[in-house]
Amino acid sequence: MTLLFKNRGALLILMFNLLLVFTGIGLVIPIMPKFMETLGITGGIVGLLVAAFSLTQLLFSPLAGRLSDKFGRKRMIVIGMLVFAVSEAMFGFAESSVLLFVSRLLGGISAAMIMPAVMAYAADITTKEERASGMGFINAAITTGFIIGPGIGGYIAEFGIRAPFYAAGAAGVLAAVINLIILPESKPAQEDAVETAAAAGKEQRGFLTQLRYSYREPYFLALIIVFVMSFGLANFETVFGLFVDHKFGYEPKDIAFIITFGSIAGAVVQVTIFSWILRTFGERRVISVCLLFAGLFIALTLFVHKFWLVFAVTFIIFLAIDILRPAISTQMSMVAKDQQGYVAGLNSAFTSLGNIAGPIIAGFLFDADINYPYTLACVVLLLCFVLTLSERKRSLQEART
Repeated sequence: MTLLFKNRGALLILMFNLLLVFTGIGLVIPIMPKFMETLGITGGIVGLLVAAFSLTQLLFSPLAGRLSDKFGRKRMIVIGMLVFAVSEAMFGFAESSVLLFVSRLLGGISAAMIMPAVMAYAADITTKEERASGMGFINAAITTGFIIGPGIGGYIAEFGIRAPFYAAGAAGVLAAVINLIILPESKPAQEDAVETAAAAGKEQRGFLTQLRYSYREPYFLALIIVFVMSFGLANFETVFGLFVDHKFGYEPKDIAFIITFGSIAGAVVQVTIFSWILRTFGERRVISVCLLFAGLFIALTLFVHKFWLVFAVTFIIFLAIDILRPAISTQMSMVAKDQQGYVAGLNSAFTSLGNIAGPIIAGFLFDADINYPYTLACVVLLLCFVLTLSERKRSLQEART
């Protein structure tokens, strides 16, 4: 009973860490238009700033995972939270784009340090029967952070454009102290640790090769859709604040309201009727419809002008993307069979690549014309929709023969 209580307490602390980190990531979205004006930076720089976080997270995650095996989960989490605090405070103090880049690069490193350690810790303290539930709580904290981040950033910005980042930095220090004092170190069995380290080394050696030859896999189309989805959503979110600021003069609070409630809609669907949607219509049909709706409604963003219409269109886009993401993951898990870890790694890699490419291209297109990023996102998503239809037709023909 005491052990169960300690595990529950540790899990709550882990959830708090991820909630804080992903809330901090979302803070930047509604505030970037004002930062552009204050520091005189372009849309291209904004895109690079967003991509910088995903890049360092992608590059440092394998190393951070091995370090958490070697030095312990708790140590990595505490250091990661302190790095997070420094990165957020630095963003608040920044008076030049150079410091903004350093801040976002550090932010990616902090996420790379925290995420593998938290996931490994959750696996350490749960049995096989409890693991799915534990990971579900962890992912719920991530999703909640993404949802409330823009909202908190927009509303705290009423007290000053830099206030949200100072608050996040202070919360990061507080979380590090709580982890240091309260969180016990998890101790996996020695043989498990050896096996985990060996598997991690094997995955690291083969990562680029896996990426290079992923086109040979039967789920390659699903990986392409993962990339396109990440690219399209990152494209949409990166310039959304800039777009409505330049076109309609929206304030951070207005931007935060639209993004937050759009995200909440997707989260509600995921935890209520998502499984019913998949059972009723099937993964492939759901994926095709979501790609179609996301592409069309991103195009509609270019033509609406009233606040309630902008809100409604954005609401549908977030809803489509939030149904699309788990639908693709479900489809990939069905075809992965005994390669679940391998496929999950490729899924994460293609997501990161989309999160890097999308903001960079969107930012530079925004500088050319504020409508270009959404035009490209629309075209890419609709082309992917056509691709899913052709793949579905091919699969049906193969089934008949």
